[in-house]
Amino acid sequence: MKKCVLYKKEKNNLKCIACSHQCLISKGKTGICGVRGNIDGQLYLLVYGRIAAKHIDPVEKKPLYHFLPNTYTYSIGTVGCNFRCGFCQNYDIAQFKEFHKNIFGEKITSKQIVEETLKNNCKSIAYTYNEPTIFIEFVHDTAKLAKNQGLKNIMVTNGYMTKECLEYIAPYIDAMNIDLKSFNDEFYKKICRARLQPVLDTIKRAHEKGIHIEITTLIIPGENDSEKELEKIAKFIASIDKNIPWHISRFFPMYKMKDKPVTSIAKLKQAEKIGKKYLKYVYVGNV
Repeated sequence: MKKCVLYKKEKNNLKCIACSHQCLISKGKTGICGVRGNIDGQLYLLVYGRIAAKHIDPVEKKPLYHFLPNTYTYSIGTVGCNFRCGFCQNYDIAQFKEFHKNIFGEKITSKQIVEETLKNNCKSIAYTYNEPTIFIEFVHDTAKLAKNQGLKNIMVTNGYMTKECLEYIAPYIDAMNIDLKSFNDEFYKKICRARLQPVLDTIKRAHEKGIHIEITTLIIPGENDSEKELEKIAKFIASIDKNIPWHISRFFPMYKMKDKPVTSIAKLKQAEKIGKKYLKYVYVGNV
């Protein structure tokens, strides 16, 4: 546990400015994420140095196909998330409050993470599995130390961070895979309990800062798979840079969306065809 950097005092509450929910948090409470808590009028990151998941992965699994190819990344994540996606793949840690009474995770320091990364011949650290924006102060401290040791830093993110958060972390982040889950604000509100525009803003700002960007869209039958919507996503990415890779990912029934069918190969091929009208690099995943 450590005091947060990204928050402001606002009357009797604390306003968290890490993610775009900008929760107003009263004493004894946490934000939507469940891990940024008001303790006696100060905001604390309750998962600082508490890792719930870690693994050595090929960087292509993030997925990043145009950043340090054929290398391994040391992947870490905590509990908690600022989204409530019904199709969450890591719901056991991301939506931990549904399954566990308390925050959990292995206690580890930034220095130990960097040492483990170097010892295992990984070229980078990936902040992933849950949403790294919610534990951004730990990301910051670890990434800064990693950069000093010649390592690269990757965020696998839903993109729902504030401008202040990106300014805080950008000097230490080399690559991002950002989920663009839909191009429909109603989808974000209904399925993720969030909004579309902050995600679009993050994609634009990160690209402007020179961070390597790749985009992922999970294609969910009947939710975000219309030809019109897929075209909007491809056009938006191309409007920033047609060289940004777009990963089209296949949906499998998961968590609260077990009644949905698996995405058909035909639909994935249609999305790929649409993407290639506007973008140089389009990849189909989870097949």
